[in-house]
Amino acid sequence: MRRKIRWGIAAAAVLAAFAFAMPLISGGGTAEPGGPAAGSCAQVEGAGHDATFRTADCAADVANVKVAKVVTETTQCPSGAPYTTFTSKTVLCLIPNFVEGACYVRDARTGLRKVDCSTGGSIRVLKVAPGIASCGDGPTVRYPEPQVTFCLSRPL
Repeated sequence: MRRKIRWGIAAAAVLAAFAFAMPLISGGGTAEPGGPAAGSCAQVEGAGHDATFRTADCAADVANVKVAKVVTETTQCPSGAPYTTFTSKTVLCLIPNFVEGACYVRDARTGLRKVDCSTGGSIRVLKVAPGIASCGDGPTVRYPEPQVTFCLSRPL
């Protein structure tokens, strides 16, 4: 029984991470001129054609995504992870800009948002590790490019 509960919690946290990433953006939106580069961060709000992309310092609380790769077609985003895409003149393959120890919720209007860990429905980022890391029995989200591992949990 204990194993089932652990798997249930792990599955819920991983699904929550996918829920953060997948519906944020797709389709066209508005971006700032000049175009972002891989490794830069941004605040993305809205979804579909109403999505907006604003460059932000990666340390800023509003920076909810990081550009993993800039490509010409969504099919060029790396496979095997829940990349979000933002399409303007180019396609941006995005990953969450998670901060270790912080908690996040998915908000329909503002996208991924950093919150107090007592906020209902939030997930906590236990570890942000470059490369492939082990999260033990806990939920894990890995991205191949840039290679990063996020270890997640539900706050108590």
